Amino acid sequence: MLMQTILITGGGGFIGSNIAAALCARGTHRIIICDTMGLGDKWRNLRKHSVHEVIPPGNLFYWLEMYGTSLDAIIHMGAISSTMETNVDLVLENNQTTTTLLYRWCAENSKRFIYASSAATYGDGTAGFDDDASPTALNKLHPLNPYGWSKHLVDRYIANALQTGERAPTQWAGLKFFNVYGPNEYHKEDMRSVACVKFPDAKAHKAVRLFKSYRKEYPDGGQKRDFIYVKDCTAIVLWLLDNPKVSGLFNVGTGHARSFDDLARALFTALNTPVKIEYFDMPEALRDKYQYFTEARVERLRKAGYSQPFTSLEDGIRDYVQNYLTKEDPYL
Repeated sequence: MLMQTILITGGGGFIGSNIAAALCARGTHRIIICDTMGLGDKWRNLRKHSVHEVIPPGNLFYWLEMYGTSLDAIIHMGAISSTMETNVDLVLENNQTTTTLLYRWCAENSKRFIYASSAATYGDGTAGFDDDASPTALNKLHPLNPYGWSKHLVDRYIANALQTGERAPTQWAGLKFFNVYGPNEYHKEDMRSVACVKFPDAKAHKAVRLFKSYRKEYPDGGQKRDFIYVKDCTAIVLWLLDNPKVSGLFNVGTGHARSFDDLARALFTALNTPVKIEYFDMPEALRDKYQYFTEARVERLRKAGYSQPFTSLEDGIRDYVQNYLTKEDPYL
């Protein structure tokens, strides 16, 4: 079997490094990583895996010009992922411009392209969570921050390009990730999952503190998210690589919203310690903007042929806690 060459941008990050690990484990892929490692421990996300080469983002298009013909696919996970980033020009340059340039490059060079979109494109959720890729449907969505808007611009660009008959990559897939948690997210600081952030308190037998609710239909801690284990995200990417005829815009969630209370209880259960939860006032500036419910519609992904079951919140948290967070070496 010929070894395929896959370029993963953001391959040292959270989801990207999980994808790299899974592909390296297959032993049938030569993995090229494009990412920045910085001054911290992010490099540890890749330490155990036999990646072929690591290139800095500033050299990406030069590398493609010189060696891109050897590629089979680009998996584009690289982005400024902070929903709190206020430098809009920086977000657009990294998230929108780079992604559309890579999409065009793959189209022109007959390569496959899988990229990270986001559930942040759905804004406050009032327009629903349907991964309809038509320009009409996408125009109804109104993201709440520059990060979500940058991802939405890419989804709309591709939808319009396809509608006008522009050349497309041999396979393209946009993945609208919902609330992802799991190993190798430790470098993300304030953008780590709630599970990762709350774990130290639960481990220390302290109360896990959650927001009070300001809507009568939701109890304190009853606000809901579609939490998805990162290993499920990886499984979807590998399935797409195994099914090159599948293209489209797909939600990546479980299709089953769970409460923050459920997540906190799962942490304590995984640690085999008594449940301690406290509720505190949500900052006033956040109360009118806070999203109380997200839940992916996954019918299109299922219809496309993805049949693997999703990991339950309890099973995912148990694996994350017992096989990673409580270990001396928590990296995948």
